[in-house]
Amino acid sequence: MPHETFVFKQFTIHQDKCHMKVGTDAVLLGAWIKPQNEKRILDIGTGTGILAIMLAQKSTAHIDAIEIDQGAYEQATQNADFSKWRNRIKIYHESLQQFTSTHKEKYDLIVSNPPYFVDSSKPPKEGRVAARHNDFLSFEDLIDGVVKTLSPTGKFFVILPNKEAISLTDLAEKRGLKLSRLLRVRTKHDKATEKRHIMQFEFSPTSFNEETIVIEKEGRHEYTDEYKELTREYYIHF
Repeated sequence: MPHETFVFKQFTIHQDKCHMKVGTDAVLLGAWIKPQNEKRILDIGTGTGILAIMLAQKSTAHIDAIEIDQGAYEQATQNADFSKWRNRIKIYHESLQQFTSTHKEKYDLIVSNPPYFVDSSKPPKEGRVAARHNDFLSFEDLIDGVVKTLSPTGKFFVILPNKEAISLTDLAEKRGLKLSRLLRVRTKHDKATEKRHIMQFEFSPTSFNEETIVIEKEGRHEYTDEYKELTREYYIHF
């Protein structure tokens, strides 16, 4: 059973009210993003609030975060309020569709660790599984929301399993968002363990960059130097 709190170097995430707990995906995504001089950041589907807080730690931006689930919204609000960046983070209890219909701000950086099960079945009233299905936020709606709210020179960051990443990339390109950076995430060194793609999209990219990161060496929980370096700002044991 996951712990009810997850302690990082500069903040603590409480997660007893959230179906989706702190995981490697969110930490990798938040650590990979390197904010520059962005003034406004949007976190779509914030869950525990971890990505909003991670980005607050290494930027001076104002961060809006939206979450449709009541328990997760309360949890994210609590975690943001307990952090040292509480004055720069605002949590909204809304769907992306509702948010974009009432908020007309443009964001310099948008991030999402979205639900990604599209075709697989799920048991009724199974909270964690439901949270991972995109019933309430399809890839089409996600891209539509990003296109509406991203500034012309802004960047959109997202993490997905490989198959879903390809589908979202196709949809994004049809709406004018081009893939400008790609990080292939492998559990081990062999290609068969490539599980995730972390992607950066822009309307008018000037270049394309692709990299691969390996999380573990041969032994379980024997982490690679590159993974430690990427997440060192956050994990207390690195």
